[in-house]
Amino acid sequence: MAERGRERSRRGGRAEGASARRPERSRRDTASRRDGSGKARLRRGLSAKRASGAAKVLGMSTTRRAAVVAIVVCALAFTIAVPLRTYLTQRSEVSEQQQRRAQLQAEVAELEARKNQLSDPAQIEAEARRRLRYVMPGETPYMVQLPEDKPASQPQAPGQQSIPLGAWYERLWRGVAG
Repeated sequence: MAERGRERSRRGGRAEGASARRPERSRRDTASRRDGSGKARLRRGLSAKRASGAAKVLGMSTTRRAAVVAIVVCALAFTIAVPLRTYLTQRSEVSEQQQRRAQLQAEVAELEARKNQLSDPAQIEAEARRRLRYVMPGETPYMVQLPEDKPASQPQAPGQQSIPLGAWYERLWRGVAG
């Protein structure tokens, strides 16, 4: 591993200085393999590489990775929150509009029924007599006022004031004209 930065030949092999040292390394490796300690070293090296590989993900420690994950989750939550709020408000508005539409349809049905009633000439005549107090030619109209319709003038109690009748400008003119 110490030879990583050294020069290589065009064929992909090692430089001449590196090849001269190679037999020495191979003797050491074979000696350590015979002892069995080389396998243990190899195992330790692989497990260390795995652990360091997990820590080296994006070149951050676990705390930094957790912070990045938290930021990503928050960003996703905020990204989803606004459209979700818009969806829910539009859904409530749609339900309100549907209720309003049902009310208007009921009102239209009522008005159409009233229109059908008023298409009858007898109904029109009855409405004219009742509302406008019309009479047919040759009829004599009578207005009957019953005593219950207009209360009789009662004497006032000594502590009450009389309420003047008429509009304010009529009362003013009567007061000025005498």
